[in-house]
Amino acid sequence: MTDARSGSITRRGLLGAFAATLVTAAPTYSNAAGFLRGGGDIRRIRMYSGRTGERIDMIYWVEGHYIADAVKEVNFFMRDWRTDDVKNIDLRTIDIMAAAHNMLDVNEPYMLISGYRSPRTNAMLRSRSGGVAKNSRHLRGEAADLRLNSRSVNQMAKAASACRAGGVGRYSGSDFVHMDCGPVRSWGS
Repeated sequence: MTDARSGSITRRGLLGAFAATLVTAAPTYSNAAGFLRGGGDIRRIRMYSGRTGERIDMIYWVEGHYIADAVKEVNFFMRDWRTDDVKNIDLRTIDIMAAAHNMLDVNEPYMLISGYRSPRTNAMLRSRSGGVAKNSRHLRGEAADLRLNSRSVNQMAKAASACRAGGVGRYSGSDFVHMDCGPVRSWGS
């Protein structure tokens, strides 16, 4: 997969990873934890932002290694769109998002509602809503609020909860699911 001289991923290895995405069945809820522990050969994330019009569709992890340039793009994509502040998104959160997406067996990308939030943005949102935590995991780059048009909030939350790897919030009234890499817990309806 990697060229021993340069340590970079070879074209053949990357093409093999892409081919694997076409023939690999989506994991079931029962093997979600295995996916998060490296049970798969590749990890892919697909999202779009209704706020910025940007889209991302990339493999960010291959054969046990995160791809630095891909992770950097995910960090930028999940930036605070109000301030353009960028923060490193916790890789565990990206893994939870990718695993849940695979379990849902959809081609539709997530709609990113909120990724990283700057302190200024979080304070503004708190002043407008009682549902925004003062010490939100969004402030640390550890959370994402996501929507899929083809799946219900309950379906998305069930998939994220099956990962047993972080917090899952159901926001049915606003039609999104919060996923984070904090303690395993759930809330909302």
